[in-house]
Amino acid sequence: MNNKTLSAVALATLALTLAACNKQGGKGASSTLVIQQSADIPTLDPGTTYDTSSGQIVENIYETLLGYQGNDIEKLVPVLATEWKESSGGKAYRFTLRDGVKFHSGNTMSCADAEYTFRRNLVTNTGDSGNWFLSESLLGTASNASDDKSITWAKISSAVRCDGDTLVFTLPGVDPAFLSKLAYTGQGIVDSAHAKKIGEWDGTEATWKDWVGKDIMGSQLSQKPSGTGAYKLVSREANAMTLTAFEGYWGEDKPKIQNVILQKVPEQAARIQAFLKGDADFIEEGGRSIISTQLKDKPGVAVLDDLPNTSASGIAMNQNIAEGGALGSGKLDGQGIPANFFSDADVRRGFVAAFDVPTYIEQVQEGKGQARNFLLPDSFPGYDTNLEAAQFDPEVAKAAFQRAWGGEVWENGFTVNISYRAGAQAQQTAMELLKKNIESLNPKFKVNIVAKEWSELIKAENTPKEAMIVSGWAPDYADPDNFVSTFYSSTGYYQPRINGKDEQIDTWIKQARSTTSTERRNELYAQVAKRALEQAYYIILPSSPTVFTYRDDIEGVSEEAFNPMMSFTAGTFWKNLSKK
Repeated sequence: MNNKTLSAVALATLALTLAACNKQGGKGASSTLVIQQSADIPTLDPGTTYDTSSGQIVENIYETLLGYQGNDIEKLVPVLATEWKESSGGKAYRFTLRDGVKFHSGNTMSCADAEYTFRRNLVTNTGDSGNWFLSESLLGTASNASDDKSITWAKISSAVRCDGDTLVFTLPGVDPAFLSKLAYTGQGIVDSAHAKKIGEWDGTEATWKDWVGKDIMGSQLSQKPSGTGAYKLVSREANAMTLTAFEGYWGEDKPKIQNVILQKVPEQAARIQAFLKGDADFIEEGGRSIISTQLKDKPGVAVLDDLPNTSASGIAMNQNIAEGGALGSGKLDGQGIPANFFSDADVRRGFVAAFDVPTYIEQVQEGKGQARNFLLPDSFPGYDTNLEAAQFDPEVAKAAFQRAWGGEVWENGFTVNISYRAGAQAQQTAMELLKKNIESLNPKFKVNIVAKEWSELIKAENTPKEAMIVSGWAPDYADPDNFVSTFYSSTGYYQPRINGKDEQIDTWIKQARSTTSTERRNELYAQVAKRALEQAYYIILPSSPTVFTYRDDIEGVSEEAFNPMMSFTAGTFWKNLSKK
């Protein structure tokens, strides 16, 4: 039966059949991998993939020119490219592409597909996709043509083009991180003929302006993906997604598990029950404490712990909340907050000092981890270990709130709504700790915690309406700039969303980008960290070693195989897994 014509009943039957195969522990062609999580899947279009929930699927449907070797986050190896050459002092690259690679549609990959992919990413670039840093490299700006009128078709078409069968990139300036940027999941090579056939951009100069900055989250390509990866989409339902091994996969290591099912299961207890029964192979557990108390040492459960953590997260405070957002009364009258409530640094300092980092480490991380002074992994260059992190101190918090808004905050009180991703236990605990400590300072302080779907929180039109959300980042490429610019630059990913701008920090970040001296860059990043800490731009969550569970009949999971640059929990491709 043609998968495209399957009825809803047939799709449901297929999912149930695959789940049954999983419970029976099938191997090889009959085996099924079941993954359960609380988050939904915003998109399957690599051109707008910028979250780990979508990324774990996209990285198995699509492939990039380059990838990472094993657990090394800096050593790049060929994937769809076989070799590359640098020229013009680091401002030009020529890529030879792999022959005989097939897309899921049956089309053969060519240079035209790679050219189309990167041009499409530059044209549709928005701040909600990972293409802003590609645009910075190739066009000299993170913006698209709507926001930066210097971007023309001539500039885009000359930045990436085919010279015969060779893909050529031309950069306006040196970018030492350019190659690692090409390994990002969102730069997966698209089947251009298929994309055009189903109604995506036709790739021509005549129509490119119609697609500038276009929202492609729910694109036709998201609904009907066609990549070169080891797995292809079978069905996509509201709460389940089914994929199967691609028979025409070019790689020597063919996928060993035939089918993969991703299920959205909001209830943590239901996920845990399915996992313990063997109905799910990987789940979103809910954090280290859940693993220790409910999963560790249980029959059929394996735990991999003390893995590298290259992510950073903090609670962002929006300095100019959009109209219609979490404002309540919109006034400092105890029933809400004004839109610019968090623009007062003393408000932010009060919230930072009221967050109990030691208790968070104890309750959520079981004592593993440490306070951070900067939203940069301490394993990355540029992290200043000599700078003391913000301390939990109710008296400091009280004094800051008494100063805030000329004393009005303390006198009148406030009510603020703060949001977290539904089903994310660690985020919920962080918010609950914050609520408890804030409300204990003054009976006029009220904090309401709201659970929301992940896709809702990350939408461009919704984010500006949030007062406080957990902002996390897993690296797109292995360079400190990917974190520092992302969190602290006024042209980065998060600062525009929380309406933050610090000219001194912007200057230091630009200086760090313009030098190849590691020593000088480290000095500049230390200055950024110190000022950002003084201005209390984020409540910085502590570091923690990565830990996850999996069913013990799964093979291919190991410290040697785990790469933190990947979105999938196990840090490897599905094709590298098998069942005993």
